[in-house]
Amino acid sequence: MIRNFLSKKINYALFGNRDLYGLKYVENDEDWIKWNKFYQNFYLNTQKKGVGNIVNEWGYKVLKKTSLNKKNVFELGPGNLPHYKFWIGQPEKFYAVDVNEKFLSQTQKKIPNIFKGIKVERYDIIPLEDNSIDIILTFYSLEHLYDLDKKLLEFKRILKKNGKIIGAIPNEGGIAWGIGRYLTSRRYVSKNSNINYNKIISWEHPNFSDQIISSFKKNNLKIDYIKMYPFNFIKSLDFNLVTTFILSKY
Repeated sequence: MIRNFLSKKINYALFGNRDLYGLKYVENDEDWIKWNKFYQNFYLNTQKKGVGNIVNEWGYKVLKKTSLNKKNVFELGPGNLPHYKFWIGQPEKFYAVDVNEKFLSQTQKKIPNIFKGIKVERYDIIPLEDNSIDIILTFYSLEHLYDLDKKLLEFKRILKKNGKIIGAIPNEGGIAWGIGRYLTSRRYVSKNSNINYNKIISWEHPNFSDQIISSFKKNNLKIDYIKMYPFNFIKSLDFNLVTTFILSKY
């Protein structure tokens, strides 16, 4: 990855000052408290409009490759269910786990008849039975999980044999993603708050994209499908912004 050859100063600007702040958030930190209050506006204004919305929707296209019909589906961090329009078929049940009650409420309004919402703290065990889920959806959430390997083991625990994990990650740690954020969301945070964004980047996105893909392999999840956007022919995390995937438990 190109970041391995950049100066610390450039890496801090693109990927946060991980050396100083570490990767795990501090619950009572002043900037973290401000960030949690600020996040809803940040999400709506940077991820659901303009370029941010286009980039996010690249990831959701992977849903066109698998039917959800009559399946028990689980999603960690559904947001406001922005991928709903890409669904093929209607799940039997849709279990949603989030730390944000507002997002759970928004999801429930879209799919009231099949929705089962569960509010948890960020690092809780998933409150579902072993081998109970057919498909797990995870869009733009794995980069947020400080305890990624532990969460992937939880995914495997609740997933049926041959069940699928379908999702997308931002190519965090890649040069294109870092520059894109520097020119967009970093500017938005700087203009609209006094939050230390170097700290927040480190805590919000503790996992780089190459580390996430390595974790799939380490946890014996088979990669059935992988595609990058916008330049899949390059096959580079550095020069693409989003990676979509379908994994299976075997």
